[in-house]
Amino acid sequence: MAKTYWVSTYRSITDPDKLAAYAKLAGPAINAGGGRFLARGMPAQVYESGMMQRTVVVEFDSVEQATTTHDSAAYQAALAALDGGAERDLRIVEGL
Repeated sequence: MAKTYWVSTYRSITDPDKLAAYAKLAGPAINAGGGRFLARGMPAQVYESGMMQRTVVVEFDSVEQATTTHDSAAYQAALAALDGGAERDLRIVEGL
């Protein structure tokens, strides 16, 4: 079974306090779902049409595990805490 990755980029952060509240809840929810943070922060370098945006990469053992974690009550509570505090793009991508 291929590993699966959450790739999340932040287009804008409008309320750092809401982002902090989200992070406080999201980290434990993702870890509880079996997620492992691989990268988190601003890019060291961007190329082509890349944008200097905060990026987070989390590894899961399967698409099912990633989806179940996203849909869990604990992670949904984290999203509720973020409400309107950032514009993000989250993708779940299966590895090779």
